[in-house]
Amino acid sequence: MGYGFLDRLATPTVQAAQAANGSRELWLNSGRDRVFDRFTENETAFIEARDSFYMASTSESGWPYVQHRGGPTGFLKVLDDKTLGFADFRGNRQYISLGNVTADNRVALIMVDYPHRARLKILAHAEIRDLSADPALAERLSLPSYKARPERAFLLHLENFDWNCPQHITPRFTAAELEPALEPIRTRLATLEAENQELRAKLAARGDTK
Repeated sequence: MGYGFLDRLATPTVQAAQAANGSRELWLNSGRDRVFDRFTENETAFIEARDSFYMASTSESGWPYVQHRGGPTGFLKVLDDKTLGFADFRGNRQYISLGNVTADNRVALIMVDYPHRARLKILAHAEIRDLSADPALAERLSLPSYKARPERAFLLHLENFDWNCPQHITPRFTAAELEPALEPIRTRLATLEAENQELRAKLAARGDTK
């Protein structure tokens, strides 16, 4: 059994680069059973906790294109253990990813959990769906509280995935992620401000303004 994810990418030039840098034997002799071709509960929880990801496609001119996709937490749905889906909301209307996957449906995704320094890489085949022709899919991908106009659906059919090591991932935190840590500080500040106002009032009542 092969590596799965890496086997899809280990072209002759990649293998030559590995050999030249002393890592070819590593990938030949270790991790040979890492064929991750179905999402488990672990990947599902990770994916549905994300509020953004990066998706790479390739243009007919040969140039790669990486697009940032963002939305409310959970906007990328795990539809089953081989399929992801998300509503494609109207943006800058360049439609580069849309055009690219029409010609070559292979895409690569990277998702990062910065606070926990975890990174998931996915290889998939993209499929475009008309939401108006598939009400059931539209319902599954809907985000009622998100005020944006969906134009279509992207389905991503899993080929393989792999997890990266945390090396070189700098922890970063969103405002929502910082809120639990900041709440005790805000509460303490509010208490101190109330105490300060009370002391000022007492001093003013005594005529002591020093």
